[in-house]
Amino acid sequence: MFRRIFLSAVLASLLPAAFAEAPTTPTAEQSLRAVQASFPEYFELLSMPNDAVVPADVQKNAQWLEAAFRKRGFTTRQLANGDKPLVFAELGSQPAQGKTVLFYMHFDGQPVLPEQWAQKSPWQPVVKQRNAAGKWDVVDTAKLQATPLDPELRVFGRSSSDDKGPIMMFLTAFDALKAAGMQPNVRVKVLLDSEEEKGSPTIGRVVKQNKDLLKADVVLIHDGPMHASNRSTLIFGNRGNTIVSLTVYGPKSPLHSGHYGNFIANPAQRLATLLASMKDEDGRVTIPGYYDRIKLSDADRKVLASVPDDEAAMRKRIGVASTEKVGANYQEALQYPSLNIRGMQAAAIGDKGANIVPQQAVAELDLRTTPETPPDYLVKLIEDHVRSRGYYVTQQAPTDAERAQHDKIASLVVGRGSNAAYTPMDSPQGAWAYGALKQASGEEPVRIRMMGGSVPTDKLVDELGVPFLIVPLVNSDNNQHSYDENLRIGQYVNGVKTLLTLLRTP
Repeated sequence: MFRRIFLSAVLASLLPAAFAEAPTTPTAEQSLRAVQASFPEYFELLSMPNDAVVPADVQKNAQWLEAAFRKRGFTTRQLANGDKPLVFAELGSQPAQGKTVLFYMHFDGQPVLPEQWAQKSPWQPVVKQRNAAGKWDVVDTAKLQATPLDPELRVFGRSSSDDKGPIMMFLTAFDALKAAGMQPNVRVKVLLDSEEEKGSPTIGRVVKQNKDLLKADVVLIHDGPMHASNRSTLIFGNRGNTIVSLTVYGPKSPLHSGHYGNFIANPAQRLATLLASMKDEDGRVTIPGYYDRIKLSDADRKVLASVPDDEAAMRKRIGVASTEKVGANYQEALQYPSLNIRGMQAAAIGDKGANIVPQQAVAELDLRTTPETPPDYLVKLIEDHVRSRGYYVTQQAPTDAERAQHDKIASLVVGRGSNAAYTPMDSPQGAWAYGALKQASGEEPVRIRMMGGSVPTDKLVDELGVPFLIVPLVNSDNNQHSYDENLRIGQYVNGVKTLLTLLRTP
């Protein structure tokens, strides 16, 4: 957690430490006034449901955001995307020269189950404060206007952190610039996604149709949580994700296990054996070639080892005694492609169970891919491995002729997915963002070569042909995608300062 640091004896009673003045940015007082003035607007935005499966809600959010950006001197338009438009904004008064930064955020949110939330509604945001027992108490929103502003207050509500919080931080940064009579030193464009939580299935098409409009020198993505240390975080890449269904076939229909057990092979047993052959006891994939393309330099390993992960605390929180041995540490493990069993199904168990030999057994795999190991490469290796175990591989349920000819039959079907994306850590864009984050925070940012999660960067940056960087702005313990999602006010304040420094750094 952030330490509360006071600026000076004079400012200590007025301002949180996050607004220590940095050269060329608005003063601490101007920034704090902008932050506190933005909270009612932030609550208004959070009060609008934003599940992408409800087009009317998406459209309402899009209209609200257009108005909010126009209020700050942007020209806006909705980019056609069926009944769920994306929002584009471009600053009306741009510097005569300079690089163009396309800021990407999203305004849709995960679905909610209201009964799980410890408040009246996920769409009625509340302010909470941790009590002496470590529990969260609802407090008056007036606390957000107090001086000094308590950085440990949190706003609870759906999308408070993922991703409406960063959107409001961005808008607030422009309020602070206006108050200071300043303009950005980079050319500013903004793309707000309406279906990120659904995998952004159409963003590639939308970007292609608006390629000239979205042209930029770098894409800056404000999504996801900061490092667990809550230090400024700069991410250079993300793994992709591809879903693969592996089905092992048995009899044409379920058979009585008393009559046919010991006679007809059980596909669930065969599937278990097949899956077990793909990994060793240390969690390393044993399929030939799976890791061969990953080449980490000594410099890469040094950066990965420098990330301040507390692996002992991670194991304690997760509840395991040891971890897999794919990499030398947590960050290094994320640089390799993974093979995860995300679900298995053969026959019902418990009260619904029957004594049968099932007709088939299915495992759904999610493959986290890297730039060096794209989906088609990994899927081909898995298919070759399945064949090497004596299986006839098809793309659908086998015919009677195939059943008569082959003892072991499996199908491998590739589903939805996204590719990995990566920007070199020594790129000019990376150096620009690194310098700005270091100036804004006053400490060494955490640099992450490749994060484990997947965001739709591949469809976005591949079409534009530009590098990208991810700069998360929200606390790591924000409960995103879950109930009681929240944003720590200290992160809101620091996020505004980070954005101001990025905007003012040529």
